[in-house]
Amino acid sequence: MKIITNIVKSIRSVYPPEKWRISVIILLGVITGMGFYIFYVSKAWTYLSDDPKTCVNCHIMRPEYVTWRQSSHNERAVCMDCHVPQDNFFRTYYFKAKDGLRHSAIFTIRGYDQSIRMLEPGRKVVQENCIRCHERTGELVGTNVSYKDVKHGNGKQCWDCHREVPHGRVKSLSATPYSYAPVPESPVPQWLQKLTGTKRK
Repeated sequence: MKIITNIVKSIRSVYPPEKWRISVIILLGVITGMGFYIFYVSKAWTYLSDDPKTCVNCHIMRPEYVTWRQSSHNERAVCMDCHVPQDNFFRTYYFKAKDGLRHSAIFTIRGYDQSIRMLEPGRKVVQENCIRCHERTGELVGTNVSYKDVKHGNGKQCWDCHREVPHGRVKSLSATPYSYAPVPESPVPQWLQKLTGTKRK
């Protein structure tokens, strides 16, 4: 009983003063509502999937999506097969969360370059996945050079030679002007589009 009393006292100790309670409740409601709205607009639940269409939620990934779609890898691998670690569940989702948060922050503040380049953690993962996948399919030719070996000058990254696979030579956002990529649906609810007269036919 004393434990419950202590818990209740602890909870009450963080209550705002009586005159501020209504304001604090309204502010918490606004913050919670904005959190749910951001979750909805960003389609945050889609990032748990492996669907490549999720990657073009950011318009800057359009050339990467289009060039992958036209490549031979389209038949065998999706974005996550190459760009996320595949050795265990925890590393996969830790990397996905860390990379996803970095991507969303950079996209939100418009801090990206015209040409997307992988950072070192991404290069390490892609090298691991090239070896893992091509060993499994029996298509690996030559030695398995780890990213650590490459860093020490003992070999090359797979894409040093296979530059055109699977994205071609994507240089900028305008590299694929006439190709098709799915357009994300409007985040505005249909009832609001109808009310404002902006609903697409």
